[in-house]
Amino acid sequence: MSPPKVLALVLAGGNGTRLHPLTAEDAKPALHFAAGHRIVDFVLSNLVNSGISSIYVLAQYKPRSLVEHIRTAWAPWQDAEGVIEVVLPAADRETGAFKGTSDAVYQNLHLIQRHRPDLVAIFAADHVYRMDVRQMARFHQETDAEISIAAVPVPIEEATQFGIIAAARDGRVEEFQEKPLRAAPMPADPSRAYASMGNYLFNARVLTTLLEEANQRADTDFGRHILPRLAGRRRVFAYDFASNTIPGLQPYEERGYWRDVGTLAAYQAAQRDVLDPRPRFSLENPEWPIRGAGCCERNH
Repeated sequence: MSPPKVLALVLAGGNGTRLHPLTAEDAKPALHFAAGHRIVDFVLSNLVNSGISSIYVLAQYKPRSLVEHIRTAWAPWQDAEGVIEVVLPAADRETGAFKGTSDAVYQNLHLIQRHRPDLVAIFAADHVYRMDVRQMARFHQETDAEISIAAVPVPIEEATQFGIIAAARDGRVEEFQEKPLRAAPMPADPSRAYASMGNYLFNARVLTTLLEEANQRADTDFGRHILPRLAGRRRVFAYDFASNTIPGLQPYEERGYWRDVGTLAAYQAAQRDVLDPRPRFSLENPEWPIRGAGCCERNH
């Protein structure tokens, strides 16, 4: 089975209200994190390390520092290996802004037409983690999925904080639950539940069809509108992030580390995790490097 051609679209458009005042001047993905990195460097590193060479960052909220960081810190990789480009909403649209995550992709369907990929990776820009996207793509092919959703196991008592995926033993998605009071447990572990990571793989033709249908209904968001309609209608599978293996991890690191840094408390906790002398998540891993450090500080 030959590897698929993958186009990556990184969703970086939110205004990060729960991270104010840090996001008063900068988009959440452009926030400084640790050791010269920005939050967006984690998803970009995962995509680049996975051999994906066509990456577009869909941004809208206060994008200047994000654009500058990608233009400077990622220039050496772009010059040698591929393209990472920040895309802003079209100026001639009535609203001048993306209305939601799926609307952001719908406005950029021309990128799919230009690159003609087999798969489109739609990934969030504001999480701290390592992930080999090739392993998720292989799962997608082996299950003959049309859509795959990366799912991280979380303690079931914490499931009320997440969008939860109810899946069969083979990974087939049966239901989506938005921050449920009683979450569906993982098939093989009743003490945990599958939380959506906001990372999706779509067959390119399926994605185009779904976005055109969503636009006719005025639906604008993957998590709220498009995905909940698909269980039972499309081949949608949950990819278990815990099965993703990364080389070079130290014995003291947390396997399957993933953090949504959408609040001040989560942002600060993740920074402590990487800065500890025996970090849960080490930024020093030459076998799966976190790239992009070294962008010049924003002038004040």
